[in-house]
Amino acid sequence: MTVTIYDVAREAGVSMATVSRVVNNNPNVKPQTRKKVFEAIERLGYRPNAVARGLASKKTTTVGVVIPDISNAIFAEVARGIEDIANMYHYNIILCNADKKKDKEIRVINTLLEKQVDGLLFMGGAVTEEHLQAFRTANVPIVLCATTDEQGTIPSVDIDHEGAAFDAVQALIRSGHTRIAMICGTLQDPANGYARFQGYKRALEAAGLPYDESLVRIGNYRYESGVDAMKYFLDLSERPTAVFSATDEMAIGAIHCIQDAGLKVPDNISVISVDNSRMASMVRPQLTAVAQPMYDIGAVSMRLLTKLMKKEAVDNARVILPHEIVNRQSVGSK
Repeated sequence: MTVTIYDVAREAGVSMATVSRVVNNNPNVKPQTRKKVFEAIERLGYRPNAVARGLASKKTTTVGVVIPDISNAIFAEVARGIEDIANMYHYNIILCNADKKKDKEIRVINTLLEKQVDGLLFMGGAVTEEHLQAFRTANVPIVLCATTDEQGTIPSVDIDHEGAAFDAVQALIRSGHTRIAMICGTLQDPANGYARFQGYKRALEAAGLPYDESLVRIGNYRYESGVDAMKYFLDLSERPTAVFSATDEMAIGAIHCIQDAGLKVPDNISVISVDNSRMASMVRPQLTAVAQPMYDIGAVSMRLLTKLMKKEAVDNARVILPHEIVNRQSVGSK
């Protein structure tokens, strides 16, 4: 039999209202009474009904999180930041993997809203009109995490992806490299793909270097696509002396491909990326990378969402966090 709040009240010899105040951490309960109620809860094994509490308060203290790829270490770090701040503010999270597929993202968003979450954090690629339509039908706050919408209408937390790519390519140029290839993400991805590609092109232009279409390959952010792209570059009649990768995982694929071909990093080809995940310091040579503050992106996104859910004042609903280059051993002078 399910233990109810009535059973706890009878066991403790108090009213159901008193039990409710204790369960909801209302301070207006005497310490002795609170102790009796907690003892009764422990004896009976009572678990508050979150659904019933949500119906009564119109709050579920639950936040929905849409994540593009749960197996990707980068997104795992963002999720950790979200979870830590959610715990601090006594929110539970429902984490849903969407596989970077628009149809699945829309379906997951609607499912979470049907579950009456108090707020939604969305990590994904392009924010399309279909996404915006789903967001418009929500009656809860939404924050974009590690992505933004083109119109800038939805609160968001991210880095300057174009600036990060620009800085990475500039670092290669300062090291004397002039023939620089890029392993890019899909250009339909506004942040990891298109914005970083634009940063690559802008850095070349700023240095007076020509853009060569043959030095750009589109990957899917995975290790294997980094290997495939690097194989293509190595087969060119004039191969690049440096490679900029849009992600660490593709960069590591490129490093291994270079080494498998009997060449050395950075002696023959330098490699730099954006992300600075834990993998960057595990590969040999260790990978020079532009660091995204992934934990902070998650933590700041969740804090922004708590403010919106509590209707607190928000000074800036579009937060851009700083990035920096972490120099290791994969970039050498030309």
